[in-house]
Amino acid sequence: MPRWLWTLTQVANQLWVRASLIGALGVAAALLATVADRFVPFDVPGRIGSDAVDDLLAILASSMLSVTTFSLSVTTAAFGAATSNVTPRATRLLMEDRVTQNVLSTFVGSFLFSIVGLVVLKTGAYGPHGRMLLFVVTIAVIALIVITLLRWIDHLTRLGRVGETTRQVEAATRHALLSRRRSPHLGGRPPDDPDHPSSPSGDAVTAHEIGYVQHVDVGALQALAEEADGAVQVAVLPGTFVYPDTVLALDLPGGGGDPDRRAARAAAIRGAFVIAEERSFDQDPRFGLSVLSEIASRALSPAVNDPGTAIDVVGRGVRLLALWAEPPDPAVRADPPYPRVRVPALAVEDLFGDVFAPLARDGAGIVEVQMRLQKGLLALARIGSPAFRAAAAGLSEHALAQAEAALPTAFDRARLREAVAAARRV
Repeated sequence: MPRWLWTLTQVANQLWVRASLIGALGVAAALLATVADRFVPFDVPGRIGSDAVDDLLAILASSMLSVTTFSLSVTTAAFGAATSNVTPRATRLLMEDRVTQNVLSTFVGSFLFSIVGLVVLKTGAYGPHGRMLLFVVTIAVIALIVITLLRWIDHLTRLGRVGETTRQVEAATRHALLSRRRSPHLGGRPPDDPDHPSSPSGDAVTAHEIGYVQHVDVGALQALAEEADGAVQVAVLPGTFVYPDTVLALDLPGGGGDPDRRAARAAAIRGAFVIAEERSFDQDPRFGLSVLSEIASRALSPAVNDPGTAIDVVGRGVRLLALWAEPPDPAVRADPPYPRVRVPALAVEDLFGDVFAPLARDGAGIVEVQMRLQKGLLALARIGSPAFRAAAAGLSEHALAQAEAALPTAFDRARLREAVAAARRV
């Protein structure tokens, strides 16, 4: 995805953008009714008095202001509950929730429509056709508000709850994993591609900022590589914490050339990397796995003491990593779209460690959590590539060692060993 399109997507996910667009639509609908007499060729059957439309718009304006204020307070409380009870990293997903954004935007747009309609109506700018059109649009807006309120009532029963927030984190992580599964090298080639060996050295392009890599514009790197008839080897994946002098990429083959030109190319390559203060779910599936692990760790803390949520996270982690164990999609082209860019793949050991290693540590003294964790890991150890199976089996051994050291009674340790032995026999 080009950087400009990725930036546009990030902006479009903001609540104020959707609210502004729908609000502008409401204002436009109220103003366009003033010119209805010029474009409606037929006579209106009957008359719509200004008082009828005035009363409807007044009721709409007062009620929408109250409903919008109430909905914003509820939404803010849900964000706070998610921050306290789930994890602050999941709050961004709640802010980008489409249902919440559509509801609040509809309320704001309806309020602006009614206010503008009242103001223009008082000026006498509406003719017979205009009042008729305004009346019809008002009825349509009322119907839209009723449908939106019903959806909002249903959504409020889940907004900010631990289970619903965890489900949203899983959905975002699933999307990122499937996207990376379809394009394991972000559309480029692997660095160790034997059919296309790379130059042993190149010009190192380093970061000038401190933060996390959120996005890599591989298309822009391909264009730069084609311009120089060379290649670019990416050194950091989205989610990596970088600081000045961290190598972002290698400009291959490098060496020689005008210093000013080389500096300009380095700046252009550096511009293909978006570095920000926080990680993003989009190109970084490891971030989603880490957030799931944070939810489980918080649930296992003495202040919360909710092992059921940790067990639920184990199931979600198994479902997500099972996607990574599936064979590559045959529909994926063998010839990548950006052949001059070399991008490393995600390490399967890192994926397991992100979601299950903190669970193995924080839940080491709870036999129910450890039994579910062992069953999930040993189930994953029977699928996927040899490296995938080895990673699952290795983390199972690590979790078992931690549990045997932390479980308080010999009975629990024996139960866990028996469950692990039974799962391995299967």
